[in-house]
Amino acid sequence: MEKTEIKDKKPYNPKGGRPPKKIKRQSQLVVRLTETERFLIEEKAKDAGMKPSSWFRLAAKKAKVLARLKPDDLRHFRTLQGMANNLNQLTHLAHKEGLIFIRQSCKELLLQIDVILKELSRDDR
Repeated sequence: MEKTEIKDKKPYNPKGGRPPKKIKRQSQLVVRLTETERFLIEEKAKDAGMKPSSWFRLAAKKAKVLARLKPDDLRHFRTLQGMANNLNQLTHLAHKEGLIFIRQSCKELLLQIDVILKELSRDDR
C-alpha cells in the first residue's frame, strides 16, 4: 500500500489560529482630518467595497503629485504680473492719447511676455 503525501501550502503555525501574513505592516502614519474629509474617504472606500485604510493606501499609490514651482518660475510669474500692470497702464494711456502713440511700447511688452511664456513652457527643465 502506497502512502500519499499531503502537502500543506500554508506555513506551519505550532500555536494554531490564523496563519502569519506575508506582508506585515508595522509603520503607522497619523493623519488629521476634518469630519468632512473623513466622511468623504469612508464613503469612497465603501463605494469601492474596501476598508478606508486600504482605499487610502491605494489612493496614495496612484496619486499624481505636481511639483511646486521652482524659484525661477516664481520670478517669471512676478515679472509677468509687473508686465500685466504695465499693459493695463498702456491701455489706459491708449484711451487717452490714441493707439498710435503707444503702439511700439505694446509690441515690446508683448515680445517680452512671449519670451517668458516660452521659458516657462520648455520641456527640458
